[in-house]
Amino acid sequence: MYFNKTIETMNREDMKKLQAERLKKTVERVYNNVPLYRERFDEYGIKPEHIKTVDDLKNLPFTYKTDLRDTYPFGLFAAPMSEVIRIHASSGTTGKQTVVGYTKNDIDIWAECVARSLVSVGATSKDIVHDSYGYGLFTGGLGIHDGATKLGAAVIPVSSGNTARQVNIFRDFGSTILCCTPSYAMYLAEALKENNISLDEIKLRIGIFGAEPWTEEMRTEIENGLGIKAYDIYGLSEICGPGVSCNCYMQNGLHVQEDHFIPEIIDPDTGEVLPDGESGELVFTCITKEALPLIRYRTRDISSLTREPCECGRTTVRMSKPCGRTDDMLIIRGVNVFPSQVESVLLNIEGVSPHYHITVDRVNNLDTMDVEVEMSSSLFSDSVKQIQEKEKMIKQALLSTLNIAVGVKLVGPKTISRSEGKAKRVTDNRK
Repeated sequence: MYFNKTIETMNREDMKKLQAERLKKTVERVYNNVPLYRERFDEYGIKPEHIKTVDDLKNLPFTYKTDLRDTYPFGLFAAPMSEVIRIHASSGTTGKQTVVGYTKNDIDIWAECVARSLVSVGATSKDIVHDSYGYGLFTGGLGIHDGATKLGAAVIPVSSGNTARQVNIFRDFGSTILCCTPSYAMYLAEALKENNISLDEIKLRIGIFGAEPWTEEMRTEIENGLGIKAYDIYGLSEICGPGVSCNCYMQNGLHVQEDHFIPEIIDPDTGEVLPDGESGELVFTCITKEALPLIRYRTRDISSLTREPCECGRTTVRMSKPCGRTDDMLIIRGVNVFPSQVESVLLNIEGVSPHYHITVDRVNNLDTMDVEVEMSSSLFSDSVKQIQEKEKMIKQALLSTLNIAVGVKLVGPKTISRSEGKAKRVTDNRK
């Protein structure tokens, strides 16, 4: 099943021609309408007429999140405010919020990207989409909403929070597709169990999760807990929001909507473009956006690309599930550590839950890392000695994976706070 078969199955040569045409128009648009891009292109000695093919993309300068903050709020807009019909923004928790704008055409394109994503995992106009992403300035809720509406599915705009109400809606409204963060999906599965609602009482069959890194082990946990097939959707507000890429039903990488967004993988230290198959920092160039067409935007997400044919029939480039972010990476005593590595280890150990928190500190000029992990109810009822043995086992498993020794403390069920949005996994007291 395809939403736009012509584009989704287009051969590589025709796709590159389409991308080149759109890239040239976009470069001309930003050069003529965005002072920062004009200044930066001039510094590089680049004029719009120098860009003729997709291969010329590597000659263009990068765009950084700081550029959006430095030009706050609308300095990177390439369309007049009279044409902007919606504004979203980041939370601003790590600095001044980043602001993004959309023209009517931008919203229409975004909705199609999400509709394609929904169809690629098996959604149809007969589905009831339970949208538990946050509505408001966050792009998740409205992004999924518009895409599901374009598909013709019924949308329940539940938003995040009020978990007891959410699980009742599953049962009463017959929700068939759940859209939220993976950590909230785990929370919802837990809530179903606590409310004695069996999987036979609900109709969920598909979950579409994004907005935070999650592991294959967590996918399995969610699928078992909710009785569904769980799929990745990827996006970031600066590029458009959810729908930049998504799994198909093969669950083997995320198909990028590359008629709108050109992906690259670069070495995060040198900026060099890496070949397909190599992991590095994911970079996107928007080639159809009117209000905020970012050029070579550095996402900080770590991924890789493949152009090998997919069994689903789609020919679009696929990106691997992001395994973390360069700005989430912890350097502990010279070793690179990602929270997703910790999660992967914990989800393979019986008797512990997928709820954990990492605390990093510096004691006597030496980095320390401690992990609090929730016990399952069965382990919690064990003897102190058995719990200590389990802690020792987890320490050894983490040492084997991370190559550094970390402290492990098992805590009681429900001790670690749940998240209704993006989970906060790390506290770094060194900063």
